[in-house]
Amino acid sequence: MTFADLANKGILTQPVYEAGKPIDQVARELGLDPTGIIKLASNENPFGPSPLAVAAGERALREAQLYPDGGYYVLRQKLAAKWNLGMDQFIIGDGSNELIELLGHAFLAPGLECVMHQSSFIVYKLVTLMFGATPVEVPLVNMRQDLEKLAAAVTPRTRLAFLASPSNPVGTANTRTEIEEFVCGLPPHVILVLDEAYAEYLVKAPDLRPLITEGRKVICLRTFSKIYGLASLRVGYGYAAPDLIAIVQRARQPFNVNGIAAAAAAAALEDHAFVENCRRENRAGMGQLEAGCKKLRLEFVPGMGNFLLVKVGDGARVFGKLQVRGIITRPVKPYGLPEWLRITVGTRAQNERLLAAMADVL
Repeated sequence: MTFADLANKGILTQPVYEAGKPIDQVARELGLDPTGIIKLASNENPFGPSPLAVAAGERALREAQLYPDGGYYVLRQKLAAKWNLGMDQFIIGDGSNELIELLGHAFLAPGLECVMHQSSFIVYKLVTLMFGATPVEVPLVNMRQDLEKLAAAVTPRTRLAFLASPSNPVGTANTRTEIEEFVCGLPPHVILVLDEAYAEYLVKAPDLRPLITEGRKVICLRTFSKIYGLASLRVGYGYAAPDLIAIVQRARQPFNVNGIAAAAAAAALEDHAFVENCRRENRAGMGQLEAGCKKLRLEFVPGMGNFLLVKVGDGARVFGKLQVRGIITRPVKPYGLPEWLRITVGTRAQNERLLAAMADVL
């Protein structure tokens, strides 16, 4: 008997997430100096982690022999103060990815469905398939998420509706009015999962707390991986009605987030100057990339997060040619966009180097 004979049958057909290659691996494969490689592939913060988070993480590391507070009291307390919600309205996850999986544990099963847009964050589809449910994908309209079409895809079997704003990898965002109308039109058996991973980059993000307070079925997910610069620590959070959070908490394993990450995240919430600087520099960098693409006559989707989706013709070919020049980008063929590259907004110098290489390659 093989391991495949012993495995749950669903796992044998489960798609595998393909992460972007790290700098060290690219350096080994191509014989490059890792210090000369720039990574603009994974929407990481080019300005590093929050300094307050680093200091708090270092302090917490000195007590690494202790288990973390499994209830993440300090972090939830700070989040409750930030959002003016109750502590019982927050759940802490090993990145927002884990929270998506926990929602699958709580609400998905064979015979049920999830609605989402095509070319949206691929983990929505992977988690849906993992629990034997059916992903129902709705096409984008002019590279934007059409919420009327998403609503039309809802059936009596639908349990979760996934929506990211700004979306990944496209980068567009829906307005508060669009999202509110969508939520208010959902039948009572459907929960909206609003992925706000890039919301801190918006001038003003939609605020769904009033809908949560009035009893709408919504859970919002946020992460410390992007603007706070803590991607390596893997910590995120969700906020919703207390009874929804209580159900998802039942699926969460004890100590699912390490103590160093939790301490760093709590401190990062206080680092307002760092966040504002990253937001300001990201806007400037986005403008730099958009201007460069216009000069190169490249079509792009105006980005609302910290990345730009650029049409380059053959995404895989251009990705390869940039990589041998020490620049890592993200081809998005797995998202159904083979002609496009997703490019993270870097520092001014990184953006200049990328644009010069693009001109050479194209």
